[in-house]
Amino acid sequence: MRTALRTALAAALVAGVAATPVLASGTAFAAGPAPAPKPAAAAPAGKTATPAGRTATATPGQGAAAGTAPAADTTAPAADAAADADTPVRTVQLVDGLTAKVYRRGDQHPYYTATIEREGATLGELKAGAGYPAKDTRIIVGHVVTLDFEGQVTATAIGPDGHLLRTVQLAGGLSAEVYARGDQHPYYTATVHKDGRTLGELKAGAGYPPKETKVFAGHAVTLDFEGTVTAVAVDTATGTLVRTQTLVGGTVAKIYKVNAQHHRAELFRDGRPVGELTANTRPAAGNDNGEFLVLNPDGTTHNWVGNYRPGATPGIYRLADGTVLELTRKDGRYGLQLIENDKGRGFTYLNGDRAVWTYGKAVVVLERDGGFAAYIPGSARQAAPQPYGMGGGGQGEERPADTDPDALGACTVTRWVDIGAGTGAKLIMSPKGPKAKLITAGDDKVIAVLDRAHPALPKSAGIVARLVDAHTATPSLYTRTQGGGAKGGTHAFPKLPKGCELNAVPGAQGQDASPQGGQTSVIPKGGVAAGAEPAAEESSATLVAVGAGAASLAAAGLGFTALRRRTAGARG
Repeated sequence: MRTALRTALAAALVAGVAATPVLASGTAFAAGPAPAPKPAAAAPAGKTATPAGRTATATPGQGAAAGTAPAADTTAPAADAAADADTPVRTVQLVDGLTAKVYRRGDQHPYYTATIEREGATLGELKAGAGYPAKDTRIIVGHVVTLDFEGQVTATAIGPDGHLLRTVQLAGGLSAEVYARGDQHPYYTATVHKDGRTLGELKAGAGYPPKETKVFAGHAVTLDFEGTVTAVAVDTATGTLVRTQTLVGGTVAKIYKVNAQHHRAELFRDGRPVGELTANTRPAAGNDNGEFLVLNPDGTTHNWVGNYRPGATPGIYRLADGTVLELTRKDGRYGLQLIENDKGRGFTYLNGDRAVWTYGKAVVVLERDGGFAAYIPGSARQAAPQPYGMGGGGQGEERPADTDPDALGACTVTRWVDIGAGTGAKLIMSPKGPKAKLITAGDDKVIAVLDRAHPALPKSAGIVARLVDAHTATPSLYTRTQGGGAKGGTHAFPKLPKGCELNAVPGAQGQDASPQGGQTSVIPKGGVAAGAEPAAEESSATLVAVGAGAASLAAAGLGFTALRRRTAGARG
């Protein structure tokens, strides 16, 4: 039967007649109307030319008359159908050297596949049609490649702002714009909207979790690593309001219990919804311009302003309770590990925009840019993570690198503090007295140095900074980086190590020059006069990251309204 079928087709081709395929749907080409027969020379007796140029001996009694196509057998063997499926319908040249080989497959339920190649290497495959989606879209080497149910394939390069794949209408009046992003490490984002307002964004794929879920307007919206987004209404019977909490910046958080280890917080400013957090079996955190909110799975929260070191560089840091952590960066991701007895306990790396980890009592929030904040629940002492030199003679004092001249001498100690406006201060204490270096965050540029000879910044500096009790063994730095009625903060210098003494200053006028002498010559005026200095605990409330060191609202991801914003001329 098979030989007769092939011989009949060959005879028809020699005769110049287009045979209409009557094979099953597994053939690689769609059947169409046959063109009118054209006269042609008869084939030599006993021979019939094949399409491949080979000859086949005609079977007696089955020769075809010139110009007439023989009837085709409608039952093609399975082996022939498989062979046809291995032949591309077409080869398409796409952008940037990509090539697509399109195949028609299936029998009773045909579909298409497209194999994407570049320079002979196979990069991926798409499928569309019966049994598969009507359109299949994949991200391949920085391109959005699409195959539809008719076997048409296209490719578009992903731009720096991503490529909008589709807009999906979700439950509850929500909609989501799904974008393809990335190049060698593709991922997807979904921007969720309702009534013309943007509620938030989800991310999934390379460098992010394979699936992310957030609650928007009473619906749990999920984006997966293939760019599929869905929304399901949150069961109000298991989402019970347990309390309403006002945060330090005035934002109101409504805490809902879904189950014992799943809580969510809806955030409001002036009665308007401005963001949500979901803690399902692990804590979630938000950062709004230096105000942090941590929601734990059991519904408890931590909320503070400051204690933040934006864009920190890899190294070893000490927290306010003495906990020592090491920050590192690997494959573009930041990670932290606990240091105990001068030994690391293993790094945990960030997978997303931010993460919350607990070390002992310390609650630490690590950001995507390497910045991190630390909060010690129940402690009166709060501070941003400070650079810490390991191997400091066994004393554990905070030291800069050995190449820093401030580190010379066993009686020199340092600590770092954030003073706001994207600025930090390196407080250096030695027998020569206190020295404060004001340093901008990010580029680590020294913008001013205060010491006994130059104890205060001029008014033209734009911020207030001055040494207090500079000729005693317990000096401090007073700073105020915001104008108006904003309060300043006082930051104590580290104490001299045991056995070290402060040098006396002979000839000092108007003050006691002894190490334990009285008032410094730089006496704060007005609201910060002696006896009216802000308490050290108040200083943490002023450590709002603004200016060059601010974490933008978009980067913060929490979405609630910025709590503190600098305005033109706000410095004083």
